[in-house]
Amino acid sequence: MLHIRKISLVQFKNYTRQDFRFDQRVVGITGRNGSGKTNLLDAIYYLCFTRSYFTSNESQNTQYQTNGFRLEGDFDKQGQPAKIVCTVKDGKKEIALNDEKYDRFSRHIGQFPAVIIAPDDAEIILGGSEERRKWLDTLLSQLYPDYLEHLIAYQKILVQRNTLLKNMTGTGEEHSLLDVFDEQLVHHGIPVFEQRRAFLTGFIPQVQQLYDYIAGTHEVVSIRYQCTLQEEDYAAQLRAARFKDLQLQRTSTGIHRDDLLFLLNEHPMKSSASQGQRKSFLFALKLAQFEVIRQFKQFAPLLLLDDVFEKLDQDRVSRLISLVAGPSYGQVFITDTHAERLQHSFEGTGQTIQLISI
Repeated sequence: MLHIRKISLVQFKNYTRQDFRFDQRVVGITGRNGSGKTNLLDAIYYLCFTRSYFTSNESQNTQYQTNGFRLEGDFDKQGQPAKIVCTVKDGKKEIALNDEKYDRFSRHIGQFPAVIIAPDDAEIILGGSEERRKWLDTLLSQLYPDYLEHLIAYQKILVQRNTLLKNMTGTGEEHSLLDVFDEQLVHHGIPVFEQRRAFLTGFIPQVQQLYDYIAGTHEVVSIRYQCTLQEEDYAAQLRAARFKDLQLQRTSTGIHRDDLLFLLNEHPMKSSASQGQRKSFLFALKLAQFEVIRQFKQFAPLLLLDDVFEKLDQDRVSRLISLVAGPSYGQVFITDTHAERLQHSFEGTGQTIQLISI
């Protein structure tokens, strides 16, 4: 079991300084819009992932007219206490677990797993391929440290290769350096491709099962993995694309261009699904993610639910609450503008809810 018992926020977003204690398995966070409910969820997420869920710009996480922030969380992981401290000051970030600072933040990923469901998640379906890769990478990075290491290395080499392509003058030495970069992209790209492909094969049935439950009806959902590495050897692709890459001044083929095609009854969900169908699918996607992590880790990750009452109809909300109140779920945080609605939703589930008003 993974629980967070206490969190302290200093100069994080709209919080000057505030402590929160979490005594129950289900925690409801209530308050009017703009009061900081989502920011509190994001602070919990930050401690688990060493970054915000909503922005990569640390200045947006820092309270206005201050030069940094500090987050501290007291966790209980499988019966063992753990303290996570994150400080950002003058652009420098430090993360420490039990007072031991990380030399690489990637070592922290997956140790304190969490799944968040937020209104902006619609972009996973409606947005560009980057949003879908980000979702998949976040999931797989919590399960497989090697995956994250290959991904980080690949992205670093990709930046170096693209920089070289932008500044090419045509020397043989530059082409030799491109050969080296190509070898490294192949070395790190193929394991990422293979892990993505293997994972999605077993993941789709879990999404289908949860979709049927949340939607209250059966419709066939599927995920089609789109990657050029399925069609041709990666090294051969890079060789064949070199002239094109020189013209474009960027790397035009590889796992950084992968996409996921979400289908409903064999039609692209992006263009054919209703708003209700898309919402059901997103919740099924995230809850299947939760279940995969729970099975892999042998304990439930934290579940952070932001503003679900405003985004789902009553029937879907009831089915969702019934699910997360069950024994398979661990600590759940859920925000809402109405404390009474939150309290009422958990009546009859046998689950006590702690209400925190902000």
